[in-house]
This record gives sequence, structure tokens and C-alpha cells, in this order.
Amino acid sequence: METAELYKFFLECGKVTTDSRNCPEGSLFIALKGENFNGNAFAAKALEQGCRYAVIDEPQYAGERTLLVDNCLTALQQLANYHRRQLKTPLIGITGTNGKTTTKELIATVLQQKFRTLYTQGNFNNHIGVPLTLLQLTPEHEIAVVEMGANHPGEINTLVRIAEPDYGIITNVGKAHLEGFGSFEGVIRTKGELYDYLREKGNGTVFIQHENPYLNPIAHGLNCIPYGQQGGHICGQLLSCSPYLHFQWHEEGKESHEVQTHLIGSYNLDNALAAVAIGTYFGVPAAAICKALSDYIPQNNRSQLKETGRNHLIVDAYNANPTSMMAALTNFRQMEVSPKMAILGDMKELGDSSLEEHQKIADYLQTCDFGTVLLVGPEFGKTSTPFRHFPDTASLIHFLEEQTVDGKYILIKGSNSMKLSQLSDLL
Repeated sequence: METAELYKFFLECGKVTTDSRNCPEGSLFIALKGENFNGNAFAAKALEQGCRYAVIDEPQYAGERTLLVDNCLTALQQLANYHRRQLKTPLIGITGTNGKTTTKELIATVLQQKFRTLYTQGNFNNHIGVPLTLLQLTPEHEIAVVEMGANHPGEINTLVRIAEPDYGIITNVGKAHLEGFGSFEGVIRTKGELYDYLREKGNGTVFIQHENPYLNPIAHGLNCIPYGQQGGHICGQLLSCSPYLHFQWHEEGKESHEVQTHLIGSYNLDNALAAVAIGTYFGVPAAAICKALSDYIPQNNRSQLKETGRNHLIVDAYNANPTSMMAALTNFRQMEVSPKMAILGDMKELGDSSLEEHQKIADYLQTCDFGTVLLVGPEFGKTSTPFRHFPDTASLIHFLEEQTVDGKYILIKGSNSMKLSQLSDLL
């Protein structure tokens, strides 16, 4: 079945699902495959659960109200691209090593002050999540913010060909997923595929961190809207961060504005300034930008301060790589609070660089006065360090259940797979 024909069925349904456990009445089920499942086998169930049609790519599962395509994943991606082209909604593509999800949330909350805005939910930022986001576009949406993630070369190129962004922002580039990218240079090239697409498209506009030494050299030929702490169209300064980010900003040649946020971490200043830059570019009034950033409360274990009644937890346990880990530690070191405690979990997908990068963190910790430092995971276990180490989170939990930890400011950071977010209820 050709994409244009499949699109008619999509318009009839209005919604797409790839999960037979979540089948909105009248939706279109697309049977994707994974390492441990075959969506085709659930097509009949999806129809029973309320889907109007089921898209399959294995003829033996054909039946009433099934639509046969060559490949369901390709069909999903082509359908999303076709839908995006029909609506022509202005679309901002966002990627980066660190901060892209928080920045996406901040951009969206700012744009919502003026526009009906569609934006990526959670971290639906891969080859499946991006198409599913695009298929949520309706004629009522006036602008879209689509997050794009990658851990291998060429993946951003694939996603921009599906989403076809009109504008772009790379939050930063850092040492993450080195196992997949091969090197830091590989990270830069892959994230830069967003710039490459906009350059190829012509008249591409990007919002760029003014002081970034890696992004500016690869942004040639693009219309750059700079933001930063040392100049740019939008310039901002950190006022304080104990514990929440408090900053001021001004548009070039205009008055300054102050914003008190609910974000933990001075490293979030650039993320906030990115949202300011995009908001001002699209005509959101300064007062509305400030209100949006002040009201935003982070979720999902990203730069959150949790008051438990016993301790003050700085939970940043959704993701971790050498760049974000060092930023979190530096910020925690600068916070004028006490007593401090740090619980750090392994950083994943670093390949051959893993021991070196974990040792750098362990060495840096010895220059910090955090009182108590607990390290978790096999990678930290290979380092030379004076700090107490636990092989896994379960053994750490057992240890903490026998200890009394009260009245501390505790930084909790590690890769999501370390499951350090479980510590919140315990502490």
C-alpha cells in the first residue's frame, strides 16, 4: 500500500498506536517489531480492543480491517513525513548531548504563551518516537518542537528527513554514547547533521550558544541567532543558584529581566536562555517568557529538588555522561548549602573510554568537600578511589536501610539504567 493511500485511512482514524495494550477507539494500529516481540501477532487483539484498522507487514496475519505494507516501521516514518508535509506547521528540531529534553520543555512552555504548540512528550525522540509525535499534529497547531536523540552516526540525519524542521537548535555536544559514536568527533558530526539538513534546505535558521567552541565552526552558511552569557542576541547572567537557578537576561539593546526558576543547576542557564532566544524570535512578550520560565517545574528526575521531610534531594538520575556529571558536580560544589552528600552511579555506553572517564570523576570528587560520597556500579568499581563503593543499587539500598541519613543535601546522579531514582523514597 502506498503512503498516500494509507494516509486516507490515517485521516479516517485520526490517531495512531503501536501498543495493543493502548488502543483508543477508532485508532490506527501499526504493527512494529522488536527484539522480543512481533506486532503483527497482536493485530487482531488491537482490532478487538477498539482500533479501526491494523497495519501489518506479514500476510499470514491478514484479515478483516488489516492493511498490508512492505515494512511497518518504514510505513510509520513515511506516513509521519507525509502528514508533516500536508500541514506545513513551522517546526523546531532540537538535539544535543545534554539538556535537550529540559530545553525542549522550556521552549514549549514559552511558546505556549502565544501559540498552540505541539512538542515531544517525555523522551519520544528516536526513529519511532519522532514519527509518533509528528502524527499528533493537527491543523490547530501553530508551531511544533520536536526532540531528536541519537547514539549512533547517521541517526539525526534519518530523523531530520522525517521531521523536516524549519529551525534548529543543538543544545551542546559532549562525551556521551562514545561506544556508538566511536569518538567525541563522531558526536559532533552526528549532532551536526541537523545543521547539515538546514543548510541543504536553504534559509535555515538556528539558535546557537554564543560561546560554544564546537558548534559555531559547523554552523557556517546558516542564519544564526546567538544566545549566551558573554554576548549574543540574547545575553544572560547567573544571579544565584542556591539551590534554584536565578538569572537575568536581556535582548540586545533592550532592558533586562529577572527570572527565578524551579530548576536546579547553573548548567540550566543556557537551556533557559535558549528558550528565551526562541521565544523572542517568535514574538512572545518578555513578561510572558519570564512567567513561563518561573512557573515551569521539572519532572522525571531531571534537575529536581525533592524535599522528603528528612533530606533535600537533588535528583538528576535520568541520564549521565562525563559532561553532564561534571556539570552536576561543579554546580553542587558551588551551592552554598550543607551538609552535603553525593551518590553517583555508573555512566553507560562509554566504550573504551569508560575507565578513563569514571576515573576523572573519581579524581574530581577528591577535590570536593561533600562529606560523604557513595559510588555505585561496576564501572566506578574499577577506579582507584577512597570512596565507598557498591556493586549495584540493590546493595546500596541495603546499606542505606541500616543507616540514618537526615538533614543532608544529597546529589543523586547516574545513568537511568542504574535505577538511582529508587533512592528518593528511602532518603
